[in-house]
Amino acid sequence: MKAVAMFNNKGGVGKTTLTCNLAAFLARQGKKVVLIDADPQCNSTIYCFEDKLFTEVYYEKKGFTIYNVVKPVNQGIGYVKEAKIYFLENFGFHFIAGDPQLALFEDTLALDWSSALSGGERGIRTILTFSNLVRRFVEYDYVIFDMGPSLGAINRSILLACDCFITPMSSDIFSLLAIDNIGKTIKGWRDSFKEGFTRCNDEELKQYFEPIPFIEFVGYVTQQYTSKTIDGVRRPVQAFERILSNVPKTIEKELINIVNASRYNIDYELGSIPNFNSIIPLSQTAHKPAFELTSTDGIVGAHFAKVKDFKRVMKNIAEHFETNMEKMA
Repeated sequence: MKAVAMFNNKGGVGKTTLTCNLAAFLARQGKKVVLIDADPQCNSTIYCFEDKLFTEVYYEKKGFTIYNVVKPVNQGIGYVKEAKIYFLENFGFHFIAGDPQLALFEDTLALDWSSALSGGERGIRTILTFSNLVRRFVEYDYVIFDMGPSLGAINRSILLACDCFITPMSSDIFSLLAIDNIGKTIKGWRDSFKEGFTRCNDEELKQYFEPIPFIEFVGYVTQQYTSKTIDGVRRPVQAFERILSNVPKTIEKELINIVNASRYNIDYELGSIPNFNSIIPLSQTAHKPAFELTSTDGIVGAHFAKVKDFKRVMKNIAEHFETNMEKMA
């Protein structure tokens, strides 16, 4: 089992659309996947839950969400005894629903960080809340986290629970500027926490969590550019191409060299997603992957070609991701 974080501290980069469709494509290829909505904005849940299940979980308060995972830790009574997951047939994966109340866990994680760095048992137990959750899914191939756009304490705890992270990027200058913060921050968190973990005197706690993941960067996906066909090949228009041309060297300098210390000879560009216009909102309305939309979901005319194109794009990203994972193993 590998835990994967979909992470960028800049919002509006198409992260949730990529996360849900990548998880669904991997599931359709026979992988056992659980997707965890760990973004207090709950975009993955809104995308994936059909109306009946959404009503049951949120309006009738009969369901299980990510807040049920962190609530007992927040109250100081230990980890949750059982994590309930939903199987979403439309997507083919299991799912832990999001919850705006997850944001209440931010202060607890922030306060316990200094304790964790000094080897304090309580601090380490708190920071490893999501690590404890991940370890419940050892029979899965992938545990994938959809995360909010921040460098806050919740995301820090999630990243420390993961083996690797993917960075979705939109094709604008601010996505490039956001990358400057990610590598240094994650490396600092990872290295500092490992030192604190070695200082812990609770051998039972250490034995349960060892080895803790050593999170690394597995690749990036650029999105939301306008394209045109040149000699039969879809290419970004010139305005976007100028931005995209700077991505590889920024990724190498700020992520590969810092987080991975250039250990792997792999292609970190997992793929590129142009603007697919209306098929994405149709996918969200139908609560199903964009690459499986049909006429009953409102697909007409040229949309059928776009659905096929999207499936081809997702196939390329999924295959590239798995290739990198194998080479980094």
